Formats: sequence, C-alpha cells, structure tokens
Amino acid sequence: MAPEGRRAGQVSKGQSMELNLQGKVALITGASRGIGRAIADGLAAEGVHLHLVARSRIDLERARSELMERHSVHVEVHAMDLSQRGRAEALATRVGTVDILINNAGAIPTGPLNAVDEDIWRQSWDLKVFAYINLCRAMYGRMREVGSGAILNVIGTGGERHDPGYIAGVTGNAGLMAFTRAMGAAGPRHGVRVVGVNPGLTRTDRMEKQARIRARMAGRDPEQWPRMLGRLPFDRPAEPVEVADVVVFLASPRASYVSGTIVTVDGGHSVTR
Repeated sequence: MAPEGRRAGQVSKGQSMELNLQGKVALITGASRGIGRAIADGLAAEGVHLHLVARSRIDLERARSELMERHSVHVEVHAMDLSQRGRAEALATRVGTVDILINNAGAIPTGPLNAVDEDIWRQSWDLKVFAYINLCRAMYGRMREVGSGAILNVIGTGGERHDPGYIAGVTGNAGLMAFTRAMGAAGPRHGVRVVGVNPGLTRTDRMEKQARIRARMAGRDPEQWPRMLGRLPFDRPAEPVEVADVVVFLASPRASYVSGTIVTVDGGHSVTR
C-alpha cells in the first residue's frame, strides 16, 4: 500500500524527513542536474548548507538561486572539472572540513569492448572513478581529524549486473563498489561512515542519452529510445528524488550504524533480470 497522501508512483520534492541534519555542511559533486541536484534539494530541506560542484557555472548558479529561494541555507558553487589532476585536492582545500561528502559526478559511455577505445576508458574513469577516489582521499583525512563524517558514493547498478554492452562502466562501477566497501570497513574506527548507493534506471538526461545510443547500436531509430528500457518495476524508471531520499537518509545520523555496504535503488530490477 502506498504511504498516506501519496499514490504509488508519485514522489515528493524537497520535503523534510527530520533527520537531525540541521546546520551540517555537505559537498556534492555533479550537483547541478539529475540525481545530484535532487540530493542537493533533499539535504537543503533538512537545513544542510551546501557546496555544489559541476562543470557548468551557469547550471550551478541556477541551482544555487533556486535552493536559496526555497530553503534557508547557505549555498556555495564551484565550477570545475574534477577529472583533471589536482582538482580534487584543490577543492578540498577551498571548502575545508565538511560533515557530508556526496560523490556523484561522472558518466561512463555505453559500448562493448571493441567500441570503447583507450582514450574513452581513461577520460571517463578520470571523472567517475579517480575523481571519487581522489576526493575521498582528500576529505577522509579531514573527517578523521574531527572524528566524524559521512561519505556517500553514488555509483550505479552496472557494477552488479556486468553487462558486456557497458563494459567500461561495469568495470569502473565494480571497482568503486569494492573501494567503498573497503573504506567503509575501516572508517568507523575514525568516526567516519562510507556507503555506496547504486541507482538503477533513473529519469535523467543521461538515461535518455544512453537509451538513444543503445537504439542506434541496435540499428533502430534513436527516437525509439523508450523501447530500449524494457520492462521496468512499477512500469517506469525511478525519479531522481527517489534515489536522493535514500542518499539523504544514509547521510544522516539516523543511519549511524550503516557503513561499508551498497544500497541498490532499482525497484528490484537487478534481482529479476
């Protein structure tokens, strides 16, 4: 049965869950659109002050304006490409110590082994894999010094399903899952929790782009991309806010004994395939 006041398939936006996060500070990468933007809205609704990171300053300023208008929080934006060497460390120096780190930036292109060359592997991994690792390294030490903190790595179900048509993403996501579990096992001795979240198909611009690519690779009209999604739980992809709600909860003190694990948010799709 759907929760009172909400029918199945309906989602709320930016409503407080009263998670004891008031006054905390969070750093979110890939924060200007999609899941990252939804996470920013969810944290702001809980009274969390934000540092938002993405490549586009225009998109970041728009997000900043909307968040500060809707919520009584302070928002700073940082337009930078975290795939470049040294940027993660520079960002950590700029923002200082935060209570929550959300790694969410990056998209690894679809394609089988023979269609993904070395440049694509390196460029996509520099942002999705090494930027996560570098920012964790830079921020973990600061959290360790104060004896508290939560790191959430938004990864993806490609690391669970091992689709050969998404080989670079499968390999990168699987590596980040192992990295998250290893960090999350060691973190509690220093008061730091590290958790991964694996979204399934989620209604974002990136989802449509990948579906169009798959349609083209299958010899179909890219405009027929919705057919490439197949049968989905609840007959729809997830909404970004449905992933964000899980991330916000896991970042909160309500999840104080959760570390070193991966939470899958895909409606059971990875189980039934």
